[in-house]
Amino acid sequence: MSTNASQNAVYARIRKNPRFAELVSKRQGFATLLSVIVLTIFYGFFMVVAFNPNLIGQRLSEGSYVTVGIAAELFMFIFFWVLTAVYVKRANGEFDAITTEIIRDASKEVK
Repeated sequence: MSTNASQNAVYARIRKNPRFAELVSKRQGFATLLSVIVLTIFYGFFMVVAFNPNLIGQRLSEGSYVTVGIAAELFMFIFFWVLTAVYVKRANGEFDAITTEIIRDASKEVK
């Protein structure tokens, strides 16, 4: 069997594996959830800037140089890093484990 035909057989087995469909579904669902969270927070902030700019300019306390807008941006920056870390942890754990299992199963069947 040629290398190309062998690879095509492996890819076909991967696509037919029910764990592959599960992996795609889980990964897509998780990515969609994180995207919705990020876009809601990001565009929510800009909606506040557009429709209530006075709130963004309010100081956190009397005499403070830090405004609500600066605190919100700092929160978003840190929160988005945390979401990235959560995604990487899940991708390197659960998703990679399923991927390894799928590839191992597909490779076994070809040999």
